[in-house]
Amino acid sequence: MRTRNAATDGPSAAVAPAASAAPRSSRAADVYALLKRDIADFRLVPGDRFTESEISERLGVSRTPVRQALFRLQQEGFVEVLFRAGWRVLPFDFKQFEQLYDLRMVLESEAVRRLCSGSPRIDRGALDGLADIWLVAAEARCRDMAQVGLWDEAFHCTLVRAAGNDEMTRVHREVTERIRIIRRLDFTQRPRVEATYDEHARILRAVLAQRADEACRLLSAHIASSQAEVRKITLHEVYLARQAPAEARRSGP
Repeated sequence: MRTRNAATDGPSAAVAPAASAAPRSSRAADVYALLKRDIADFRLVPGDRFTESEISERLGVSRTPVRQALFRLQQEGFVEVLFRAGWRVLPFDFKQFEQLYDLRMVLESEAVRRLCSGSPRIDRGALDGLADIWLVAAEARCRDMAQVGLWDEAFHCTLVRAAGNDEMTRVHREVTERIRIIRRLDFTQRPRVEATYDEHARILRAVLAQRADEACRLLSAHIASSQAEVRKITLHEVYLARQAPAEARRSGP
């Protein structure tokens, strides 16, 4: 039974029909990205239901790429299939996010210690690139919250990659992918953007000065602060989304 069709309406779902020559895997990736964005933007909130046919009809694609996209989201814990009743958006699994943040902390702390060790495997050029973005005067800071969000993710990924361990980098990248949908909410408030600049600058200065204990302490505090803010914002946003009429959520901003 159809209870909501937020995934199939609104500007966020208005994707041009895929060309007949487009690879099916590419169409599935497009549908996946669309639905994941709808969940992140709370156009789809926990409990919303929809069918493969609704999405297929709205996007002008066959049900095969739609199903592939939904199975991918199911594996990541964002939706579940209902027996003879389509699909349902799952609540955010905060326990899983907490565990992923713990793993992220372990990986990044170890990377920072290696960066402070003076090892010849360290990518100094990558650290210089971070300095160009984060060690700037206050008036030169970027005011685009979405852009700062992208740079924030790149900052942490670069710290791990610059440490020179390919397997650590791979695992960290996988963790980053899984928490991205909730982590991006940290950049919906201006004070968090300013705090991110300040905290990244302190971490980077400690790394460049090879002060490992200080860098790890600052990094741990930074990740913990971000984690707390994200959870608070997410709970608030879910609450507001649930209060809004379904029609308003479908129409988007």
